[in-house]
Amino acid sequence: MRKKGGAEYESWTLVETVRTARGPRQRIIATIGKLPGLNKEERMGWEDIGRFLSGKPRPHPDLFMPEEERPLWATVDLRGVHVERMRHFGDVYLGLVLWHRLGLSEFCKEEIPHGREEIPWQVMTAVLTLARFCAPSSELQIAESWYAKTALDDLLGIPAEKINDDRLYRALDALLPHKDALCRHLQKRYGELFGTTFDFLIYDVTSTYFEGSGKHNARAKRGYSRDGRPDCVQVCIGLVTSSEGLPLAFEVFDGNRVDVTTVEDIIEIMESKYGKANRVWVMDRGMVSEDNLETLRTRGAHYIVGTPKSMLKKFEWNLMEAGWEEVEPGVEVKFASSPDNTNETFLLCRSQGRKEKEQAILNRFMSRLETGLIKLKEQAEKSRTPDRQRVERRIGRLLERNSRAASLFDVSVEERVAGTETRLCVTIKKQEERTEWALHTSGSYLLRTNCQGRDPKELWKHYIQLTQAEDAFRTTKTDLGMRPIYHQTAERTEAHILVCFLALVLWRTLQQWMESSGLGTAPRKLLEELREIRSLDVMLPAKDKKIRLRTVSTATPDLRILLQRLKLPLPNRPKIIENVVQTLAV
Repeated sequence: MRKKGGAEYESWTLVETVRTARGPRQRIIATIGKLPGLNKEERMGWEDIGRFLSGKPRPHPDLFMPEEERPLWATVDLRGVHVERMRHFGDVYLGLVLWHRLGLSEFCKEEIPHGREEIPWQVMTAVLTLARFCAPSSELQIAESWYAKTALDDLLGIPAEKINDDRLYRALDALLPHKDALCRHLQKRYGELFGTTFDFLIYDVTSTYFEGSGKHNARAKRGYSRDGRPDCVQVCIGLVTSSEGLPLAFEVFDGNRVDVTTVEDIIEIMESKYGKANRVWVMDRGMVSEDNLETLRTRGAHYIVGTPKSMLKKFEWNLMEAGWEEVEPGVEVKFASSPDNTNETFLLCRSQGRKEKEQAILNRFMSRLETGLIKLKEQAEKSRTPDRQRVERRIGRLLERNSRAASLFDVSVEERVAGTETRLCVTIKKQEERTEWALHTSGSYLLRTNCQGRDPKELWKHYIQLTQAEDAFRTTKTDLGMRPIYHQTAERTEAHILVCFLALVLWRTLQQWMESSGLGTAPRKLLEELREIRSLDVMLPAKDKKIRLRTVSTATPDLRILLQRLKLPLPNRPKIIENVVQTLAV
């Protein structure tokens, strides 16, 4: 290690130990090279990218540099130096690293049959997924602008003019038949990379809507929209993840399908495609029905599910008793026996933070509803031309807008005759007992399971992992641009969702990678940082030629630290891609 000009440098040298009159000493045989002290990443050129992506070991360096790595000297006219062909490099490079680490390139190469296609399907599938992962784009936008703005032509070896929308659409058609094999491959790869087990499966349902009528898709129907678009047709998507939130499989259902009716189908599909095992299903209360639970018990499966809030009434005394066990600061749990003397176990949970939040929300709705009812009562009773139906409609709308507190008030409207006039009398009665119970049970919820002999902390922690599925939906819709869907056929729609599923796989894998490297779990921020790394061509006008050096911009010191923690080297040796002798005018 040496210092020169305030900067630290590492010198790589080959030495041998020799005996001298003053003892053993080291003698330098050859100096191999230097690296800036702040950049301890692997020295890698463009020719090494394929080796790094494939995971092949680097050959042992020779003592003498090969011909192409020897220093080249040229006299350059500094007035003509300029930069050309700036491309996004960092984000697509990271996505391609994840693609190879998950073995998706080899999977597509082996599984998708080869035909007469000019560009291999595994390359086109990678393009579709990387575009969805880095900058969500339609197939048309990928072909017209996005691909040409990235360094993928260098990384994949496919020029931009070969990427067109028809080829991308055909890649969707080629990928879709291999969906089940792909999900099996990912399950195996998760185990190899992260040691993931699949004892606990988290299941949840969301919906996504279409732009257009969707008349060519039998599953596109109007239903309950999680996106706030009841005016559009939609499909429902059931997603199965591991307890870490790693996507395992998905199924597409009709847009008007009720969540609770999908459970039996998804269990049968998972068992038929991926084998029957002693799994524990974790589901929210929206999936729960007695028929579904009976189906799980009949199949020998276990479950941890939420229950309706109304069921807490059966455990009123248990809520008052002691015996709570803290699972984390502010959260307590305790077992309660089944009120129906079944083999099920009920787990009472209460959270102080959740209690404060729910009470604040309930108080706000109660205050708003009570204020609105009193104002409406005064207006109705003062009116000289009372319209009872109109007043009742206004009360109904007010209760609907404040549905959280609607059950805590009883409102009645009566007509009373006073002399020659008819007046309306609006009676508002607040149910004090219901209000007290609602405030008391705020922050409390009930879990139901047939898992015997489990620690209550373990059961609670597995149920809380449902937030992983909810976060996966948010990521897929917001960061990966799954909605709206523009494809109009059922096959293209499912293929589009499959590409979004693969992009989610990359996203979650990056989260696991970052977490194991001590970098948190925010892929969005890392991608934003890496987008600033560009590839570019530096044009050097020499005496009788132009030298074009293709290089990658240097990362900032902070980003360099992140890359070192991820063990993700960037190409840091330029590549001469043109050395053209200029034609001299006669």
